[in-house]
Amino acid sequence: MSHVRTTLGLMLSLAAAPAIAADKQEPLRINDIAVIGTHNSYKLPMPAETMAKVRAAAPQMADALDYGHRPLVEQLDAGARQLEIDVNYDPKGGHYAAGSADPRLAKPGFKVLHIPGIDNSSSCVLLTECLTIIRDWSAAHPRHVPILLMFNAKDERNAARGGIDALPFDEAAYDALDAEIRSVLGPDRLVTPDDVQGRYPTLRDAVLANNWPTLEQSRGKFLFALDEPPAKVAVYRGKRQSLEGRVFFINTDEASPAAGYLTLNDPVKEGDRIRRAVAANYIVRTRADANTREARANDTKPRDAALAGGAQYVSTDYLWPDPRLAGGYVVEKPGGMVARCNPVRHPAGCGDLEAK
Repeated sequence: MSHVRTTLGLMLSLAAAPAIAADKQEPLRINDIAVIGTHNSYKLPMPAETMAKVRAAAPQMADALDYGHRPLVEQLDAGARQLEIDVNYDPKGGHYAAGSADPRLAKPGFKVLHIPGIDNSSSCVLLTECLTIIRDWSAAHPRHVPILLMFNAKDERNAARGGIDALPFDEAAYDALDAEIRSVLGPDRLVTPDDVQGRYPTLRDAVLANNWPTLEQSRGKFLFALDEPPAKVAVYRGKRQSLEGRVFFINTDEASPAAGYLTLNDPVKEGDRIRRAVAANYIVRTRADANTREARANDTKPRDAALAGGAQYVSTDYLWPDPRLAGGYVVEKPGGMVARCNPVRHPAGCGDLEAK
């Protein structure tokens, strides 16, 4: 196994060299940027009564859930260029409505909820609602760099802990998810795997050749990433060679024919892999903090590693500091720039890419 990892690392390094060497002559592409974003971007703070119940039963879980975000428009206005959305399959409507008076839960379509029946507070309960908010903001800010919308397809069994079991994601569910996204965002607003693959045999071949669209071609657009483990992304991919016809890029390893995007959440332990992957033209999302740990300890090491490490999208729960926590932990735009040149691919920098 170590020999395989060494060979893969060498292959990635060799593949990266031409792109880095030629970057001064070539136009910037969408993998040449570096921005910040938010984790579970739709999530509002849990009601005090619910939080008290969770804390009494599972204090560690309560700490992990004890955060929330301002509305999506405020996050985008503050410079977030990556948003994360959890979707729950509900083709008939009403599956997640028990115990809630929210009429939106009775409607058919994907619901945006963290833990159905437990952590239900969402700034946009319907996926179409979330996407419409984001689309309308984009229309008013057409020069924004491409925004990554990262999804979790929720299928947890929550009833045993007092919540609602999520419906499973089969191929029909994923087909419906792609269709619901396309019902809000037309092809002119999307960067899809097909757009990147072009005439290359696989998506991975296209990525290693740096066939990502240019930044100028991609302003005002969105790319989607499915952040799930191998078994779940395999259902989404189906029998495709790569991701032909699909909306989402998938979280996979660098050797897959469908490779283009990676979720590497630990910027310290996975720092070397992040740098290699970014140098080899992949797009990476990492996290500056998780489960409120860093904010409670004011531990900035992961944040600083994430911002310096080359991941194009760095996610946080603290676009603003939580006034309840000492230390004032926050993840701010480096140099005040909404979008900067990637520190691995363009270490000399190039100013704020949204100011040009």
